[in-house]
Amino acid sequence: MINLAIIGTSWITQQFIEAADETKTFKLARVYSRTEEKAQAFIDGLSKLDGSAVKISTDLNKFFESDDFDTVYIASPNALHFAQARLAIENGKNVIVEKPSTSIIREYTILDTLAHEKGVYFFEAARQIHEPIFKKVQSYVDDNREQLTGATLSYMKYSSKMDSFLAGKKPNIFNPKFSGGALYDLGVYAVYDSIVLFGTPNKVDYEPEILSSGIDGSGSLTLKYDNFDVNIIVGKTKNSYMPSEIYFGKKTLLMDSAGDITKLTEAGSDKKLSEIPTTKSDNPMDSEAVEFARIMNENDTETYAKLSSYARKVNRVLEQARTSAGLVFEADKEK
Repeated sequence: MINLAIIGTSWITQQFIEAADETKTFKLARVYSRTEEKAQAFIDGLSKLDGSAVKISTDLNKFFESDDFDTVYIASPNALHFAQARLAIENGKNVIVEKPSTSIIREYTILDTLAHEKGVYFFEAARQIHEPIFKKVQSYVDDNREQLTGATLSYMKYSSKMDSFLAGKKPNIFNPKFSGGALYDLGVYAVYDSIVLFGTPNKVDYEPEILSSGIDGSGSLTLKYDNFDVNIIVGKTKNSYMPSEIYFGKKTLLMDSAGDITKLTEAGSDKKLSEIPTTKSDNPMDSEAVEFARIMNENDTETYAKLSSYARKVNRVLEQARTSAGLVFEADKEK
């Protein structure tokens, strides 16, 4: 098992640690938090793990100087990813960073280059592309690619932080200082779907609903390809139950979500619906944990290069989308 440290003590970090434990891929060795109390509370909340041997750091520099882990999982606010990942790589640590890994493409390029120079891995954690159910979508698209005529991808969930925002507060997810917003949270999943399934678009256009904080609460993103468009609908200010669809002329592949697919259905040329058999883990991060560990253990540079290419393209599309909408992050202003 690979010795792991974490930055970020939210539910998504807990989910990754549980996936690592379930799949016997990573062993939690150290937790970083600004306070020892918060780190200990996180460790105590890992009911399935023996946290007695897990160490705590509250100083980031000393954290990365530790020799009891070689890989760090980063799930802090988006705007902190770059500085924390850079410090990790400079200290010779492999990095798994939650999507999006950076706020701007320049930051991604710096980290990718530095990781190659230091001989470490730098992964962007886009969990859904590693799941068996997404692989089933890939196979379906590949088998019917000549008939491909476009897609509509939808991922909208009312944010747990929305009520706080409406009460006059400014949670990180709705704050341009922290590179928040619908596109850089839920939209990343749909952009990953498009890049992996259809390749790099020729043109990107984003029409957002701008909140009072200057960030996008929801929006419609259009990716233009040679012979079709992909329309992406994202939002954190409302709930949607609309399925996502990929079109093949008279046939349509329906997914119940663009970000957390649990069901696939084919609508045939006769308009009849038939469910496609699939498998789905209880923990959607299981497949990601297994794949990252496998790549590192086997030094699978070919797969790693493919994943890095996806991440680079996704981050570029996100920035192009923001630019088209006039959305500005604090990271854009830094030299």
